[in-house]
Amino acid sequence: MNKIYLDNASTTSIRPEVIQEMVKVMQTEFGNPSSTHSYGRGAKVILESARKSIAKQLNCSAQEIIFTSSGTEADNWILQNAVQKLGVKRIITTKIEHHAVLYPVLALQKEYGITVEFLSILENGHIDYRQLEQLLETNIPTLVSLMQVNNETGVVLDMERVASHCKDHKAYFHSDTVQSIGKTEIDVQQLPIDFLTASAHKFHGPKGVGFAFVRKNTPMQSLLLGGEQEKGLRAGTESVHQIAGMAKALEIAYQNLDTERNAIFELKKYAIEKLTAQFPTIKFNGGLETFYSILNVQLPLPKEKSALILFELDMKGIAVSRGSACQSGSSKPSHVLAEFLTVEELECPSIRLSFSHENTKEEIDYFVSCLVAM
Repeated sequence: MNKIYLDNASTTSIRPEVIQEMVKVMQTEFGNPSSTHSYGRGAKVILESARKSIAKQLNCSAQEIIFTSSGTEADNWILQNAVQKLGVKRIITTKIEHHAVLYPVLALQKEYGITVEFLSILENGHIDYRQLEQLLETNIPTLVSLMQVNNETGVVLDMERVASHCKDHKAYFHSDTVQSIGKTEIDVQQLPIDFLTASAHKFHGPKGVGFAFVRKNTPMQSLLLGGEQEKGLRAGTESVHQIAGMAKALEIAYQNLDTERNAIFELKKYAIEKLTAQFPTIKFNGGLETFYSILNVQLPLPKEKSALILFELDMKGIAVSRGSACQSGSSKPSHVLAEFLTVEELECPSIRLSFSHENTKEEIDYFVSCLVAM
């Protein structure tokens, strides 16, 4: 049976070079990077070299990169600090954020009584930028938290526009860039943003490791109390081999960015052509001008197919999803699509295709043929 993976927004395969790097570190540099003897110093060199490598990709200083266990941890840490340490009284966000942002925001609202403003989502899945600009005119200590690429629809945020307005109104700007780092250029010297978050397994690195970019001179307190690791901002012995793997994965991602991005974009266009030819009334949630690696399709199939379509595709060896992997198994409609689709549209089968450089046109042909046979 063919095995076809079209769920790269959920996680990606680990590049062979990354695995080799991690194995090498595990075999040769097993010391605790906080130890002062030679074993510890060797591990510390690996750790700080990884930090410098990641900082180079974002054009920031190494001290602005803090290692975490995941993008979720990084998001929680930043949002909590915004309220507890930075004096933020209002968070502006949307209901289409990843739950790693949405749930902490709601918890902070309940615990601290902060104001939460949810931006309206337009019919094309984009935020209402005018509403954001109007809200920022109110002089309240504010954090704006908006993801760069929506993980379900692939709709892309105008980061420069948002960052510029935040800077003009002295609001902090945080972006969950889990779906975009390693897949598009990000230069924090050109982009006036305060916080970014990332997760290695989204750009062909290992699971269980991520990082946060925190703009220099932003006062922060540790989410985890204990040792003085990560400049006292994240207690716990660092996972040196995973961090080394993450840095290697990001380095390769940016080395190959132009070539792989063009190949994936051509594959996405091919998928659109094939799907449209077989299903003339197909709809694309969020439109066609979405991020080059993500395509969310609303299929003109019977509504009763909604519950079984993923299962039937899986039985044919094809891995796709309805949306975030964190919501897999839920019978509820996507909280993202629910914000801009009609009730009738939500009842139709919608699936997310997310591509990588490893996918081929032949895989798309097989996928479409399986849909036609349903």
